[in-house]
Amino acid sequence: MNKNQNDTLENQDIEIRLLVEAIYQKYGYDFRNYSQAHVKRRILNRFNLSGMKNIAEMIHEALTNTKFVDLILMDLSITVTEMFRDPVFYRELREEIMPLLRNYPFIKIWHAGCSSGEEVYSMAILLKEEGLYERAQIYATDFNPVIIKQAKDGVYPLNRMKEFTLNYMKAGGKNSLSDYYTIHYDSARLLDVLKKNIVFATHNLVTDGVFAEVNLVVCRNVLIYFNRQLQDKVIKLFVDSLPGGGILCLGSKESLQFSSHYSEFNPLLPQEKIYIRKVTL
Repeated sequence: MNKNQNDTLENQDIEIRLLVEAIYQKYGYDFRNYSQAHVKRRILNRFNLSGMKNIAEMIHEALTNTKFVDLILMDLSITVTEMFRDPVFYRELREEIMPLLRNYPFIKIWHAGCSSGEEVYSMAILLKEEGLYERAQIYATDFNPVIIKQAKDGVYPLNRMKEFTLNYMKAGGKNSLSDYYTIHYDSARLLDVLKKNIVFATHNLVTDGVFAEVNLVVCRNVLIYFNRQLQDKVIKLFVDSLPGGGILCLGSKESLQFSSHYSEFNPLLPQEKIYIRKVTL
């Protein structure tokens, strides 16, 4: 790579950082401590779609056009999800964690970074099949209000239900997944009975404080998009949200091992990245 190419890439990286800073200063959405590789990949994808001459032009557009900012927020939102994703995780939830939750008179669960809601409804189905839904409250949060609306609607492409059904069966489902949705043309709509104990709300893990004190936090495959400093900050948020005996569930590629808050937890099901908050005397 010659010097001109190096300079071009360096300038591009600077412009991307300036765009991220502009979005934070103008709108309060903070992606400065997200994984640089993730941010760069998504911004460059939006740049290629935009037809603009350079990233500097994107900065001006972001400062003057909220609709364009909405597109960038969707680009940077973490939307890779599915119902009963990683079925073994849900089987362990059913067999090992639900018996622990049974001891609580009322169960509070926080799905942090819930995206479009597929995993939230998976939890609702699991609670229902284990006879715990009626005494449970699920808080489902994400920073993006557009994504939260999608989650609240609970409408998914019908062509994904075959994949979701296979996950559900592998996760030890007790009924048929089709019992929990109705079909409207080419969409599947989750039943309202699953939604009644779910509160969907906007909450930003990067900039906001503790959402609620809960018995179980589920934040799977979100931390991998953050740098180490931001991961630590978010884990502290979970520490402050969980009492002794509270349970934290992370994604398959995530771990508390390198966190400065690791000592606050004991591994409960380490293979599935499920931890329990230590009881302090």
